[in-house]
Amino acid sequence: MPRNTLPTRLAATAALLLVAAALSIPTAAATENIGTTETTDAIRATGATEAESVALGDAYILKVSTNPAKTDYGNRKVDVTGTVTKADGTPAPNIPVTLREVVRFTTWNPWGDPIDPHYYEPRDLGKPVSDANGKFTLRDVEIDHVSGSSLLNVERDVQITAQFDEDGDPNTPQDGYFADTTVYADAKPSSLSYKVNKTKVKAGDILTVQGKVTLPRGVDPGGTEVFLQTYWESQYHVKTTAEADGFFVLSVRVSRGDEAFSLRTAPRDLYVRGAEQKLPVTNSSVPRS
Repeated sequence: MPRNTLPTRLAATAALLLVAAALSIPTAAATENIGTTETTDAIRATGATEAESVALGDAYILKVSTNPAKTDYGNRKVDVTGTVTKADGTPAPNIPVTLREVVRFTTWNPWGDPIDPHYYEPRDLGKPVSDANGKFTLRDVEIDHVSGSSLLNVERDVQITAQFDEDGDPNTPQDGYFADTTVYADAKPSSLSYKVNKTKVKAGDILTVQGKVTLPRGVDPGGTEVFLQTYWESQYHVKTTAEADGFFVLSVRVSRGDEAFSLRTAPRDLYVRGAEQKLPVTNSSVPRS
């Protein structure tokens, strides 16, 4: 299934990102607390990570961490923990904290335009409430991609965000608090083999690429997306999905400006990396500069 358009995804996280942006401009009273990151000895021992952020009002300090800080194909779950304290360090009980996972994608931008370098796919994880010690926990959170959209250009640093708003109104970010950390999703490699019907083409020719994707043992290659790029400004010209045995066929009519022939794959599993191959194809119709 195709991923939502960039405006749709950005709209889904607009409120969260606006809060984060607001936090980056500290008041004089909050300057010494904003932007710090604390890591306890216990967290170092378990490999967890921790991040914190202080809102403009400086009434609370919100921290969030995960244990472990890295997942892999066979171990996808983490415990998300954190604390909410008042500015003086005393615990803040009964605070509902919204936790989200945000899978990020690299924006296709061959022109170098000043645009957001990421796509975002957020999903709600839950809303734990801080206890008498200001601590909150959400156990066995699965770090994964669950939307069914394409994993082309996915990034391996999955963001975990924590947020609460004193009045519950996202339009008043001055009383909102935000913290985040990342979990690295270590993926297994995949490979790609191919053959082309011709290596020298001209405008109007039909270029056909046959090939096979090979995924790690035990992973079904069926449904793996395969993309054929022909022109540098377009991420791909045509695409298909591999059959159950991993084989695929792509055909495209060559245009006069086509000069960037590449194959890319996007397996359906976040924990399997895609592969890329440049094709040994030259187009005699490309205008000489």
